[in-house]
Amino acid sequence: MLLGILTFGGCNANQSKVNKSPVIHLTLWQGVNPPPNRDVLQKLVDKFNRTHPDIEVESLYVGQQDQQMPKILAAVVGDAPPDILWYNPTITGQLIELDALITLDEMLENSPVKAEIDPTLYASMEYKGKIWSVPFATNNVGIFYRPSLFKAAGITELPRTWQEFQEVAKKLTKDSNGDKQIDQYGMFLPLGKGEFTVFTWLPFMWSSNGELISGDSQNPAGVILKDNQGAIAALQYWYNLIQDGSAMLSGPERGYETEAFLNGRVAMQLNGPWTLGELQATGVDFGVFPIPINKRPATVIGGENLFLFKTTPERQQAAFKFAEYAMSEEFQTELAISTGYLPINLKSRQSAKYQEFVQKLPQVKVFLDQAKYGRSRPIFPGYNRISDSLGRAIESVLLGKNSPIEALTTAQKRLDIIFK
Repeated sequence: MLLGILTFGGCNANQSKVNKSPVIHLTLWQGVNPPPNRDVLQKLVDKFNRTHPDIEVESLYVGQQDQQMPKILAAVVGDAPPDILWYNPTITGQLIELDALITLDEMLENSPVKAEIDPTLYASMEYKGKIWSVPFATNNVGIFYRPSLFKAAGITELPRTWQEFQEVAKKLTKDSNGDKQIDQYGMFLPLGKGEFTVFTWLPFMWSSNGELISGDSQNPAGVILKDNQGAIAALQYWYNLIQDGSAMLSGPERGYETEAFLNGRVAMQLNGPWTLGELQATGVDFGVFPIPINKRPATVIGGENLFLFKTTPERQQAAFKFAEYAMSEEFQTELAISTGYLPINLKSRQSAKYQEFVQKLPQVKVFLDQAKYGRSRPIFPGYNRISDSLGRAIESVLLGKNSPIEALTTAQKRLDIIFK
């Protein structure tokens, strides 16, 4: 009898284990920066895990995006990719070529969150008529400035045009102690061949009526750099800021760092809303204004998307559940308020909680208003080659090694060998 009870109890215990759904473990690779923003993401991931007991997402910081690329490619080639990847959309074409991604059209079509996505972001999601990623967060680039330094220099109006901007940058450049060494620069420009340099330079080309691609916007062979008057003007303008002594160059590939801005070494810097939380925490005075105009307003749409890799049907469905959560009004509002990123969810942007945040931090409104002039970078295969060639051209001009025309002609020759 005792044996029967034990056997029956054992069967019940085993049956309970069988009926209980196994937990699906997912990995999310991300490069969220600065570190406080990673803490925000972790809290949101923890909340998802608590409310989805059958799914456990592990968020792993795998370095900045330039550092991530070799890891991602090695993982894909080695058939050991993450379930979800946080990365800027320019990687889309490369991952498609490797046959690493699942398309998201059907899952997104059946999701209520689809109607809440900012429609301007679809350009970063679609390639050749299919959806390959969903937006995680969005941003664009503006000019951060120190109001106290403007006031000290007697500047009462924010510059709106390239000419006004150059004049203001010159006024903000100072040799305070007369030792013929500049103690305060008007502007901070990114140096390096990396994507951040290209990302922050593109709005200047677009503002000069320049286009990166001629004809088919999803064909890398259509990239035109030689004789591109907008690109020439944008490179010349950045060089002029260096040449007249009013701009300071960053360390190589460190144009996003804010130390020189915070300590008053520079008065203005190209950056995005992802730094708002960090700057606010310092207590330093700061403001934001749109990128100055040459011929038309322009900025570049940034931010990261979520990519879902080919794994198993169960893991792919679970990964999309997390992606839906990441696009939700709740997630987007919390992420935006805590980090400064702009919500990709329209209901989040319109929510009372977010609007209250915008009232308290009016710098956000500059990025929200400027977004209508934003443009996305290409997502076709080979964009990384184009970015590298552009980065080399920008770097060589800023260092005075080549003129804009020479640098862009060299870049075009390199790209023609690759794509034509």
